[in-house]
Amino acid sequence: MSGERRSEGGPVGLVLVSHSRQVAESVARLALGLSGGGGAVPVAAAGGTGDGGLGTSSELIVEAAHRVDRGAGVALLADLGSAVLTVRTLLAEGDELPEGSRLVDAPFVEGAVAAVVTASTGADLDAVAAAATEAYGYRKL
Repeated sequence: MSGERRSEGGPVGLVLVSHSRQVAESVARLALGLSGGGGAVPVAAAGGTGDGGLGTSSELIVEAAHRVDRGAGVALLADLGSAVLTVRTLLAEGDELPEGSRLVDAPFVEGAVAAVVTASTGADLDAVAAAATEAYGYRKL
């Protein structure tokens, strides 16, 4: 990780956007657990709808992003198409998500683990996003 800038103001926050509350919460627990606890990394699950159903909720995403924002940026990872579209819409509107929020093109599970591990080192948002995106290259064979 040499040469990477450290984040300013605190660790990069991570929001996991899924169509399912249970999936988002489980991936958050997995990523934190595999990162050695990652206690300093704020991670929030924004899964499902406000009433607990399947789908995405812009309100839950915005709330989660503000909850994890420590001033160093917020990386948002989404699981499926409409979750991606919801995050893109929020970013395009530009006034609901914290400044420095970014949708990261990464696999949901592997990207979340890579993002939390990298954020736990104090890396900046660019490095966290790059680590999550690089997870597309993880080969299983």
